[in-house]
Amino acid sequence: MTAAETSATSADEPTVEAKLAAARADLAERDGVLVAFSGGVDSSVVAALASEALGERAVACTAKSETLPEAELADATRVAEEIGVRHEVVEFSELSSEQFVANDADRCYHCRTMRLGAMFDTARELGIETVCDGTNADDPGAGHRPGLRAVAELDAYSPLLEHGIDKEEVREIARRYDLSVAEKPAMACLSSRIPTGLDVTEERLTRVERAETLLRTWGFEGFRVRDHDGLARIEVAPDELEAALDPAFARAAREHLADLGFEHVTLDLHGYRTGSVSPGSGDGRDAEASADDDRDPNADAADLLDAEHPTAE
Repeated sequence: MTAAETSATSADEPTVEAKLAAARADLAERDGVLVAFSGGVDSSVVAALASEALGERAVACTAKSETLPEAELADATRVAEEIGVRHEVVEFSELSSEQFVANDADRCYHCRTMRLGAMFDTARELGIETVCDGTNADDPGAGHRPGLRAVAELDAYSPLLEHGIDKEEVREIARRYDLSVAEKPAMACLSSRIPTGLDVTEERLTRVERAETLLRTWGFEGFRVRDHDGLARIEVAPDELEAALDPAFARAAREHLADLGFEHVTLDLHGYRTGSVSPGSGDGRDAEASADDDRDPNADAADLLDAEHPTAE
């Protein structure tokens, strides 16, 4: 393709302004919408567009379950208030599904089916026909994403995808709306910390959440704590690896994560990367390990946060 042809092709592509206007006009034609709202940048942009287009006929709905960290629920509530959109919280349990607990390659499909199902139930109770989600134009090509199959099967409407709005453009729109989550990193649910094939249990989800709360309190920003059946594998962003290699951090992490029920605590020198325990990641599964009966996996996180620790600063 010549430079002139490339320039012509670029000129034919709709601008962010055009995409934004089209998505807003599309939403305005509906009697009302319920937005599956996590408080992340994608669903926040959809909620902001819906609120602007429909006013009180737009509802943001967050699904509360064992896989959603309490901090994320609080953040979703805060962002909904920031947008000025009505916010509903619906509760359900993924752990009631044997298929989800089995944690196979379609775990995200089972989760998304239940989560969106709860959204559609709430929408019907509110007399709303359309349920929207935050799938953007980049998502279909972003590797193993079985959750998108649930979106298609349940016929949820994805305005960002429909109007070709990709992740970079989502963040640009979020900045235009002055949303505080404009630069917020993607936040996968807690079950993504458990390797495929290892049962998702409340005990594992709880200790992962509390371990990640510790790292966040200590100043780390890009990280995950993976639970390999009692072995904690800590991943941190490359620019925070030096802090994680500090012997003081190693001691603190080992002691406090052991209090949460982890038998072994390791640092992954590859650093933080998404999907490192998902199908196609190349990671093997750790052998089963027995828990130490003398440890209390339900240790009070507040006591741990009072402990002295190094920081990432």
